[in-house]
Amino acid sequence: MSISKNKKVILITPESQIEYSKVLWSYKDLLFFLAWRDILIRFKQTFLGFLWVAIKPILTMLIMFLVFSKIAMMPSGAPYPVLIFTALLPWQFFASGVNDSSNSLIGNASLISKIYFPRIILPISAVAPAFIDFFVSLIILLILMLWYEQDITLKFLVLPLAFMLIFILTVSLGILLSALNIKFRDFRYIIPIFIQFGLYLSPVGFSTNIIPDHWIVFYSLNPMVGIIDLFRWIILGEANKNFCLEIIISLIVTTFILIVAAKYFKKTEKYFSDLV
Repeated sequence: MSISKNKKVILITPESQIEYSKVLWSYKDLLFFLAWRDILIRFKQTFLGFLWVAIKPILTMLIMFLVFSKIAMMPSGAPYPVLIFTALLPWQFFASGVNDSSNSLIGNASLISKIYFPRIILPISAVAPAFIDFFVSLIILLILMLWYEQDITLKFLVLPLAFMLIFILTVSLGILLSALNIKFRDFRYIIPIFIQFGLYLSPVGFSTNIIPDHWIVFYSLNPMVGIIDLFRWIILGEANKNFCLEIIISLIVTTFILIVAAKYFKKTEKYFSDLV
């Protein structure tokens, strides 16, 4: 164990990754408590409450349907609203989770400066409200599929694995950005811009079939490309010719982000009480 002293607090942090994992597991009750707290806070004192979870993706879908289908006239094998909403399913989880997670340390500054607990709990628990977004969007998507007479196949059984991939990416990026955000406060302005641009740079409103083959490797470095196409394959049965390559690149990039995030967070955690 290493001990770091400053005028505010004595912070004890485990040195090895195995030891850190054991300490993190011992705080699992705190993780669940903070996750439930974040869910309650998100919908507290709102007139429409949980309806906002449904309104946001529906409005986003309508806007993208107008822009990409009616104005840009993008080609689509499946009904365009279903095509878009299938991509919005992982994207909404990712965008909401990263945004909340990246601000979690700053939002809990008073807690960080008073007691010790594994700080990584905060960005992980902050992803909890995104679960509500995901499941509400999934229900809306199923309704759309029934409306457009789309088949629900056995590929849906693979959906938990696809969800695990988007969860790992979201948590990893949230952990990394939360640590950067507490040290460089400019990130609080950069992150919303990053998410907004990411929506249009990712294949949410269009199919990756329109991307030229010589650009697909570079384009797939955005891990959301492979994840969105994985969701479309599960839900719509659509798979373009570069599907396997996109998934492999997405797995590699997600693993890289996870490793970098874990190492950077553990390295800088001991200084958080000084920076908040």
